[in-house]
Amino acid sequence: MTKRAESKYKINRRLGVNLWGRPKSPIGKRDYGPGQHGQRRKQKPTDFGIQLMAKQKLKGYYGNIGEKQFRKYYFEAVRRKGDTSENLIELLERRLDAVVYRMKFAITPFASRQFINHGHVTVNGKRVNIPSYQVGDNDIIEVKEKSKQLAMVLDAAQSGERDTPEYVEVDHRAMKGRFTRAPKLTDVPYPVQMEPNLVVEFYSR
Repeated sequence: MTKRAESKYKINRRLGVNLWGRPKSPIGKRDYGPGQHGQRRKQKPTDFGIQLMAKQKLKGYYGNIGEKQFRKYYFEAVRRKGDTSENLIELLERRLDAVVYRMKFAITPFASRQFINHGHVTVNGKRVNIPSYQVGDNDIIEVKEKSKQLAMVLDAAQSGERDTPEYVEVDHRAMKGRFTRAPKLTDVPYPVQMEPNLVVEFYSR
């Protein structure tokens, strides 16, 4: 298990939010930061601090993406036509691990990443084991036949913690779904407020 996976729920306490909206989040019991200095009185954040927090929230939500890769998403969002913050959200939501999570084939983004790494997912009939793979419109994502009865898949599909958004279509009996279109920020069912515009400001300083 990676260090990031081991400490994933510390992100909630550090940011002061229930990032994935899960009942087991420690923020419900200890709504202060982790570590011996976690209960210190917080100072009023600077503009830089607010932007940094917005970036950490967005990075953390998608399984704590590495800084180098996240920065690449920003530059690609800038390169594309249209609103940079909307482009950034689209790139993140097109990640295969995000799509598998949205389709409720995995209970968390971390579980989704591991599920794909282990070769349990196909895209348009071909096995893909790269979590950052960019899914296209109308791509068909399916759990491999031998993996459809795994307990973790069945538990995720039956979970009432969250619903599937409108930009994916899913048949949980067949463990198969379709990514219909790129979402806008308002389409994405974040449990907490995300501010990609502040992330853009952070990188464009």
